[in-house]
Formats: sequence, C-alpha cells, structure tokens
Amino acid sequence: MSPTVAASAAEKQAEQLRQDGNTYFKRDRFGAAIDAYTEAIALCPNVPIYWTNRALCHRKRNEWTRVEEDCRRAIQLDHYSVKAHYMLGLALLQRKEYAEGVRELEKALDLGRGANPKGYMVEEIWQEIAKAKYLLWEHESTRRSWELQNLKEVCAAALKEKHFLDGSQMEGFVDESAKSTLDQLEALDRVFKKAAEDDSPTEVPDYLCCKITLDIFRDPVITPSGVTYERAVILDHLQKSLDICDH
Repeated sequence: MSPTVAASAAEKQAEQLRQDGNTYFKRDRFGAAIDAYTEAIALCPNVPIYWTNRALCHRKRNEWTRVEEDCRRAIQLDHYSVKAHYMLGLALLQRKEYAEGVRELEKALDLGRGANPKGYMVEEIWQEIAKAKYLLWEHESTRRSWELQNLKEVCAAALKEKHFLDGSQMEGFVDESAKSTLDQLEALDRVFKKAAEDDSPTEVPDYLCCKITLDIFRDPVITPSGVTYERAVILDHLQKSLDICDH
C-alpha cells in the first residue's frame, strides 16, 4: 500500500472514530467518547477538532488539567479555534488564573463574533466573560483590601510608637501629644475608609447601557445619528425591516 493510500485510509478511520465519539458524547458516555477521540488523534494528530472534542469530554468530567492540555494543543494547530480558546479560558479560571482566563475568553469572543456574530457560542462566551471579570475584580479587590488593612495597621502602630517616644521625652505635654496622636489616628481611619469606598462597586452609568435592552453593552455600535446600540439588536431590527420590505 502506498503512503498516500495509507494516509487516506487513516483519515477515513479517524473521521469514523470522531463520529463514533460524537455519538457517545450525545449519550453522555464521555469515557467512551474520550477513547474514540484518542484513537482518532493517534491516527491523525494534526486535526484540531479531535483535540477540542476530547477537551469537551474532559470538561464534562471536570478534568480541567486535561482540558487545558488538549486546548493548548488545538490552538497550536489552529490559532483561530473559538472552542479551544473558550475552553482554555474556562480551565484557567478553574486554576484561579483570572487575568489570563479572561484574555483567552476575550480571544474566543472576538473570533466568535467574526465567525457568527449571532451564534449561541458568542452569547455563552459573553456570559462566561461577565462572570470571569467579576471573579477577577473580586480577587483583586480582596487583595487590595488586605493590603490596605495591613498598611493601615502599620501606620497606626507607627503613630502609637511615635506617641510613646514623644511622651517619654516631653514631660508636661503628654495630654497635648495624646490628643494630637488621636487626631492623627482618626484622620488615618478616614483616609483608609475613603480608599475602601472607592474600591466598592457602583451603579452602571446609563451611557454604558443599550437604550433598547437596558443591558450593559457587549458589542456596541454607533448609528449615523450618533446613538449607540447593541450590535445584535440593530442587526435584528434591520433584518426585520428588510423582511417587511420584501413582503
């Protein structure tokens, strides 16, 4: 058998294994599906969809390390794989790599918009990005809160130590020194309280929300009149207008 014929036979067998894997997946037989995709990969390791299909099975089984491994391999083979970037982002979030996870999800969103702006994947990815960005904010906010509290305690301790040293050297001025220290501690408390408030979430401004859906903009576009809307809403409106005109 010539190398070309052998390669063609391997491709056909791998494709059949992919279809078998898809059938197993639909029946929630994820282990059997993984075995089928693994055999397909062994025959044709440079087909990215085999890797993403297997990654999806691992995702269903919460095997996030394997999801990450398969998705990284798929991306090496196809930089434009929406599913690979999407599931890699989810896997990174599981490892609490929030910033990197958000970047991968945003890559998936950009690629998904280009391929099918109104597809279900775009909506699903957007929802995961929203949750991931909240987790990222929460993680960073917790870190900043800890740092602020730690800094506040250090500053307060320094003021108290200064008051103790001043008190031992300034006989007759102890009451005045104590009042000054108390004032400084109260000022310190106000400064750090204001810093904590500035890091708290606030209401979303109206200009960041679509006038039709009232939701936060995901993919905003500006009309010739200067009004901003959600892209999907405008596209849907234009399509309905065309349908009316056709009738």
